[in-house]
Amino acid sequence: MSAVLETAPGTRTPRFTVPTGVSLATLSLGGLAIGTTEFASMGVLPGFAADLGVSVPTAGVAISAYALGVVVGAPLIAIAGARWARKKLIVVLATALVVFNALSALAPAFVPFVALRFLAGLPHGAYFGTAAVLGAALVEPARRARALAAVMLGLTIANIVGVPAATWLGETFGWRSAYVAVTAIALVTVLAVVLLVPNAAAAQGGSVRGELTALTRPQVWLTLGAISAGFGGLFAVYSYISPILTNQAGVDAGTVPLLLGALGIGMTVGNVVGGRLAERMPRATIAVALAVYSLVLLAFVFAAHHPVTAAVGLFLLGFVGLSAGPALMGRLMDFAAEGPSLAAASFHSAFNIANAIGAALGGAVLAAGLGYDAPALVGAALPVLGLVVFGVSVALERRR
Repeated sequence: MSAVLETAPGTRTPRFTVPTGVSLATLSLGGLAIGTTEFASMGVLPGFAADLGVSVPTAGVAISAYALGVVVGAPLIAIAGARWARKKLIVVLATALVVFNALSALAPAFVPFVALRFLAGLPHGAYFGTAAVLGAALVEPARRARALAAVMLGLTIANIVGVPAATWLGETFGWRSAYVAVTAIALVTVLAVVLLVPNAAAAQGGSVRGELTALTRPQVWLTLGAISAGFGGLFAVYSYISPILTNQAGVDAGTVPLLLGALGIGMTVGNVVGGRLAERMPRATIAVALAVYSLVLLAFVFAAHHPVTAAVGLFLLGFVGLSAGPALMGRLMDFAAEGPSLAAASFHSAFNIANAIGAALGGAVLAAGLGYDAPALVGAALPVLGLVVFGVSVALERRR
């Protein structure tokens, strides 16, 4: 398929056409910038802590500020931009990524840096939600889940390429260079979207009332609950992965980024496979992924004690977790047909709530002195909780 870009004034002849795959890849560029700025901050945290004169624990506030920005920004921007054409809104959001990451690189002190990280998080969920709606509008309905997976691809690739590269830049040229790199990716995204993504007729904006309607649907809240609980197990482990690997698997700190590459590869493959499975059996994909994810987390308790098995375990954590992503986002959009942008954006708010829940539980068991096996063990309970919530959602759906 090809997407026809805007026609020249006064003529029906298109200026040029772009393959739909290229348009979807262009939308995923923003995900690469977002994934890199979110996760690379963890890698350069010691650098900006030292440079801005705060302790490492205090510096973690900047990461929390970004996550808070995601949770707040996703619904607010989706509602505020409800009437905008999706392409126009994406360009504005990508431009915001350019501005706030560039200013993060120039932050003179810790307090303004924290404020800028909050602002940098605001476009995160709204970008993905808007890109999901536009990407779905570029393909026929039967291929929607695959399009949603393509839009998410940049976020998963960030864990393979973007985050290690930005972390290396931060260690080599100073932490500010990591945010300069993100700024460059976001700037390329702005230019590419303007040139290579069409104004799809089915994505010309809706209404504030339509978007708010999504919040009145119990199925939307149940699906968001399944995401918030189900993905929490990943972050119970991921938030403390460096000390887990160094203490349990006996690897040195320099090897940790290589092992994390297995997680990123798993996320990327799982996202692609999940997009195809969601087209055939969306509910089964979600249910099986949540059930298997709990087993994978239990297995990681033992796998984390050797570098090779730890790498396999990290791959499976990424693969199984992200395989449910396209089906869950598609489910949100189905139950919020009048407000798909808000629903799709809320997916990422729920994902960051999962981040907070998982990190809090993992930190609690470590603080209780239960050892580095405990985060994966307690994390295994969260997909089960997500499966219960999803079961309630499916039961309600069948009853009606």
